Amino acid sequence: MNTKTKQQRWNMAMERREFARQCGALALFGLAGGLPWPLRGAETAPKTVFGSNVFGWTQYYKRDNKPFNLDEVIAALADCGYDYLENFMDVKAPENNAVLAEKLRAKGMRPVSLYVGANFHDAAKAGQTVSDLLKVCEVCRKAGFEVVSCNPQPLNREKTDEELKTQAAALVDFGRGLKQIGLQLGIHHHLPEMKSNGREFHYVFRNTPPDLVGFCYDVHWVFKGGIKPEDALKEYGRRVVTWHLRQSREGVWWEELDAGDVDYEWVARYARENRLPRRFTVELALEAKTKITRGAVENHRRSLAYAKKIFGV
Repeated sequence: MNTKTKQQRWNMAMERREFARQCGALALFGLAGGLPWPLRGAETAPKTVFGSNVFGWTQYYKRDNKPFNLDEVIAALADCGYDYLENFMDVKAPENNAVLAEKLRAKGMRPVSLYVGANFHDAAKAGQTVSDLLKVCEVCRKAGFEVVSCNPQPLNREKTDEELKTQAAALVDFGRGLKQIGLQLGIHHHLPEMKSNGREFHYVFRNTPPDLVGFCYDVHWVFKGGIKPEDALKEYGRRVVTWHLRQSREGVWWEELDAGDVDYEWVARYARENRLPRRFTVELALEAKTKITRGAVENHRRSLAYAKKIFGV
């Protein structure tokens, strides 16, 4: 027998209705930007995955005077325990990106991100660039890729104000198109974008919406460009969609990802506390003064162990 009075049941119904109303209002408030950004989208943040960017591998092959072998690299990464390989997007033969996805799956890995550079600053070419890339990206999305890591083409000089304005507008169009087909855009940077106190680096982010133009945060390139990793995260952390990880000691690229100039423990703690996306791409690279004491496979194996220890699984 139900012992609750009619009044009690009515009160409980009103409480549930009010709770639902408040939750709905809170959801709308969050969509409008009212919630602190680390909480928005936290429920859809991907699980922690670790990958490797192909660039360092090409350097090792060149150093050993061997032709680059993609299948060999994928097999080595799978044996090391990596989740994915970030390769250069094939814009001339889009079907090759789907082939890459299948090669990854065949080794128990997954397609996650692809890297591409393009001309977004030229007003006569930017629109066509976006259109052409989106056609390629449709193939990539169908193949299962999630993120496009994009480095706008650098010049042998700083871009003019008008070129930066054109570039930012084109990136918004590109990001919107990617979002419509289910991909995320992450802008990557090298040293040219860091000139004049990060003029281009800051301009792109300060003149584009975070939901369309994300951040492929290459921690060491930003550090090398004179911006503290902590400052970049505090200002643009809500844009991060994927990471590139490399280390140096006394300013020289280290052969593996380990302790060094960049305080990755702080970076990892910030990423956890703010629930940032967790696609961590190890990108080892060699320069003239890099001391090489081990082969590419062992350095990637050791780097993955460090990344998992610092960033957690």
